[in-house]
Amino acid sequence: MSRRRKDPLRALTGDERHALTGFSRSRTAPAVRVARAVMLLAVADGSDYQQAARAAGRKSGDAVSHLVARFNREGLAALDPRHGGGHTPTYDTAARDRILREAARIPTPEVDGTSTWSLTILRRVLRAAPDGLPTVSTFTIGQVLHGAGYTFQRTRTWCPTGSAVRKRKAGAATVTDPDAVAKKS
Repeated sequence: MSRRRKDPLRALTGDERHALTGFSRSRTAPAVRVARAVMLLAVADGSDYQQAARAAGRKSGDAVSHLVARFNREGLAALDPRHGGGHTPTYDTAARDRILREAARIPTPEVDGTSTWSLTILRRVLRAAPDGLPTVSTFTIGQVLHGAGYTFQRTRTWCPTGSAVRKRKAGAATVTDPDAVAKKS
């Protein structure tokens, strides 16, 4: 006989049950989200925590208990994994946006000392700017640029991938690749 539950699953709303059912049947959603949806639906249908864990291919009923408590507090946001350890991200989205804005700006040779960006020059400009990032590294800048879809081209410039300027009879035309996001991942 199982112990009494400290924090039983609250009653699911119609929208929550519909969303959980969709996630549990999804073949494209992340596996952790699918497994959590399966566990929550099993508990909602009357299974105990150990049976719910087994239904999702897991072993620990305690993990289901923690998931249920988190679902009661946060709702469907409990399906998403949180930060799993390691170093906490140093730069938030505002800092990342600042790096991307600076990389998108065309450098001026008089002010920046170059006509094309390199990671070292971007680092120097970002560190010297009054609203810049005084401790940013070239590694961080490179990671942010790669994450945003920029690649270092043969022309020694950072360009967003998925678009290219092509010569046409009528002049230069910008061509975009509709599958660029799918090819990156």
